[in-house]
Amino acid sequence: MHAVYKAIDGLNDRIGRFVAWFTLAMVLIQFALVVARYVFSANDLLFLSSLWWQESIVYLHGALIMSAAGYTFLHNGHVRVDIFYRTASQRSQDWTDLVGSLLFLLPVCWLIAWSAWPNVALSWRNFEGSTETSGIPFKYLLKSTVLLLAALLALQAVSTALKAALRLMDEDVVDPYRAEESLD
Repeated sequence: MHAVYKAIDGLNDRIGRFVAWFTLAMVLIQFALVVARYVFSANDLLFLSSLWWQESIVYLHGALIMSAAGYTFLHNGHVRVDIFYRTASQRSQDWTDLVGSLLFLLPVCWLIAWSAWPNVALSWRNFEGSTETSGIPFKYLLKSTVLLLAALLALQAVSTALKAALRLMDEDVVDPYRAEESLD
């Protein structure tokens, strides 16, 4: 059990740290577009249209948000109404994490995947691309990030539930990410 939650936590942590670099890429691309357009009056940048570069910012932004949801949950950075959670005992917090992950988050992840699947599958069947002629021809990859969101978030819900269940059974849980929440 310990190996399972450590593997899931490690996966989401590595993915989150990797896709964080997408933010820098978005800023650099936007800066290059502004300089190319307003300083050099150019509509193209590195032999690609400015529309292609603008769409790449949207793709990076979407991939960042969808891929980092599990990372955000792992690091307790999600939005939570913690009026009761913050002041609750460790045992109550563990029960909340266990029940919340199993009864709420996992079904929501399943619902997201179930509702996105037909659209993603159709997009892949048609190799859907941009509606603009000079845009990025990989819209099917962008749409696939919705399934990635559901998978990574569901995995993190399983990890959170496992850690809570193990703590409720009085087992030692090595969770370096949990220590961060006490810094508030």
